[in-house]
Amino acid sequence: MEEQGFIDLKRGERGAIISIIAYIFLSILKLAVGYFANSEALKADGLNNVTDIIASVAVLIGLKLSQRPADDDHPYGHWKAETVASMVASFIMMAVGLKVAYEAIISIFYTQSQTPDVISAWTGLFCAFVMYFVYRYNKKLATEINSQSVMAAAKDNLSDAWVSVGTFIGIIGAQFGLPWLDPLAAVLVGFLICKTAWDIFKEASLYLTDGFDEKEIELYKETIYQCNGVKGVKAIKARNYGNNVVVDVVILVNSTLDVKRAHDIATEVEEELIVRHNVYDVHIHVEPQ
Repeated sequence: MEEQGFIDLKRGERGAIISIIAYIFLSILKLAVGYFANSEALKADGLNNVTDIIASVAVLIGLKLSQRPADDDHPYGHWKAETVASMVASFIMMAVGLKVAYEAIISIFYTQSQTPDVISAWTGLFCAFVMYFVYRYNKKLATEINSQSVMAAAKDNLSDAWVSVGTFIGIIGAQFGLPWLDPLAAVLVGFLICKTAWDIFKEASLYLTDGFDEKEIELYKETIYQCNGVKGVKAIKARNYGNNVVVDVVILVNSTLDVKRAHDIATEVEEELIVRHNVYDVHIHVEPQ
């Protein structure tokens, strides 16, 4: 099970690398065309992708650190490193999102806005399609390997696709005698960056503080009650170590059972949780009823 976890993390690196390559290409393209075509929205979108490069590198580093085996300082392993990487990425994105929004607002009120060249609009739309396909790839990969950091990267990819669509709309609107629509689109880009950063931060902080989805806990309970010999679930808790779930459960069994039968029931509960819910490890305590 642990070996499979390391294999999944290795596969996750592929998604981070693809994101980095895509962001490098798109940021250069957007910034170059944005400056040439005088588009504040496209330049803001390009700066967004520059931060995405840094965020994706942080995710890649987190995935690599997560593969380190357990040691004296980390007896449970380094699985949470990828969650920490997701949080670092959210801080970077938030800082740049606020900067982009601030500069765009200043541009609306204190500078003479000029209508950007229409090539910037088509550049934004092209980049939106590229990021959508990167999103589809990373989402599929994240689902297959159950990776929080790769899923965070996929959400960022989708957000970037929508940001580029917004950039396209703003620039097209500026072509119809409304040049302020371009910097306004840049403001929206900044706030969208901040929203994505906040969503990633919330999810990462939930995992780092050992928060867990209550609905998943209920599903685990249902599975445990279906095991032969289980008379009740006295307590159940779960937490995440990176993309791995660890469950602690206290089950109630008939007080007349011998030690071997009680052990067999605990083993069945453990196997069912691992097989049905892809749980990484289960700690079971048996109490008589």
